[in-house]
Amino acid sequence: MANHNAHTEHGDHGHEGGHGSMKSYVIGFLLSIVLTIIPLVAVMNGMFSKQVTTVLILVMAILQFAVQLLFFMHIRDEKKPRYNLISLIFGLVIMLTIVAGSIWIMTYNAVAT
Repeated sequence: MANHNAHTEHGDHGHEGGHGSMKSYVIGFLLSIVLTIIPLVAVMNGMFSKQVTTVLILVMAILQFAVQLLFFMHIRDEKKPRYNLISLIFGLVIMLTIVAGSIWIMTYNAVAT
């Protein structure tokens, strides 16, 4: 009896209402492949200038991140308070601050020899 209650509390992973369906995983997988191939082809063939290629890679990385969150980590399916999402956003802010600060320091505080 306890196993049945535990199964219904956590959802049925085999149905649409669970953590994800096979269709959702396949769509996410295909989107991930496409979002990986686009910048790869652009870089390998030298299709754009350096600045445009850099922007394309960054945009594809952001879209790839969104696909991972939505299709594989099921951020949109969460019905409880979104503590995991809030923690993730906080971590991203800290990471971006460290990266941007490091780039700023390396760019503007170079030691002249």
